[in-house]
Amino acid sequence: MQGRLTACALALLCATPSHSRAEQTLTVPPDSQRWDLQGEAKASEYQGRKCLYLDGGAAVLKDFEMRDGVIDVDVATTAVRGFLGIMFRISAGGENAEEVYLRPHKSGFPDAMQYTPVLNTGRNWQIYNGPGFTGAVDIPRGVWFHVRLQAAGAQAKLYVKDMDQAALVMNDLKSSVQKGQVALIVLAGTTYFSNFEVRTTPDAPWERHFPPMATGALTKWSLSPSYYALALDLERPMTADERDAIHWQDVETEPPGFVVINRYRQSPHLRVTFEGDFSKRLEPQPGMQVVYAKTTIDAARGELKKLEIGYSDDVSVFLNGRILWRGRSAQGFRDPGFLGIMNPENDTVYLPLKKGSNELMLAVSELGGGWGFICRLADYSE
Repeated sequence: MQGRLTACALALLCATPSHSRAEQTLTVPPDSQRWDLQGEAKASEYQGRKCLYLDGGAAVLKDFEMRDGVIDVDVATTAVRGFLGIMFRISAGGENAEEVYLRPHKSGFPDAMQYTPVLNTGRNWQIYNGPGFTGAVDIPRGVWFHVRLQAAGAQAKLYVKDMDQAALVMNDLKSSVQKGQVALIVLAGTTYFSNFEVRTTPDAPWERHFPPMATGALTKWSLSPSYYALALDLERPMTADERDAIHWQDVETEPPGFVVINRYRQSPHLRVTFEGDFSKRLEPQPGMQVVYAKTTIDAARGELKKLEIGYSDDVSVFLNGRILWRGRSAQGFRDPGFLGIMNPENDTVYLPLKKGSNELMLAVSELGGGWGFICRLADYSE
């Protein structure tokens, strides 16, 4: 696989054909030609060990694909702030994969480690969060420790230091990629890897473990193509002619009611100006993309309904051709430490429904960290 890793996105493009046998064990030294070194990645030495050095780079294992298997590697990081881990089941074009990584600067905190699917080059950590996706673990600094990833069917486990008790159990892998390449990745922060070994195992049954659907979730939507957000007035309702000219794609939510736009549209990758400067949070963000989503709500009578909405990262809410509300829930927007995690309680909008059919439309924009939304009608009427 050839390509370059950037800090804002790992797009492993132009994959070369890979070949895997039913079962095999590979021990790959750091200076092996089997590594495709991308970005800031090179063979090095740390504390007397030959190793791979990564800092904003990737080491992709060439000519190898894995469905189920075990990856073992020793890790040492000196990063004060960093993101380091393993990407596996990377699709042939590199746009989709599974990824699990450690945050040394969050050592001991509930999000010290994170699993996220990569969908259309977008990392969706703001959407997939909490049990099964994040967890606490102590991450040593400046010393070697062992990491193991075990993938079996639609589940995976991450072990950190303790090889008997999994630190993170990924109960439902979300990318839907069943087989692909393997890579060591570091988005940022000096990190060393040594003693890399990967062992394939017999295929386990592919069983999805979905969470329950949220009560009142709106499950049927239609999506527009994506547009350059700054070219549009996102507070202006569409005209009937504009709406009718769009080729809408019908989608259904995934439990617990998410519409993950990255499943259907290429993720934008932009440098958000206010991530390092809170005073710039109201500035236009060049590169921001928007997708319109619409659904129908049938009401037996005219009533006021409470809509609980989660989204990443911007949204405008229109009802029957009239704007009701606009909000932003992006990382670093509401306060400098705000993560922008999506959940149905991000915001609440009250919908003045008329008797009969009502068109609810959203304009959902993406800045980074996952593109999607969830809407549910609460048991409230007036």
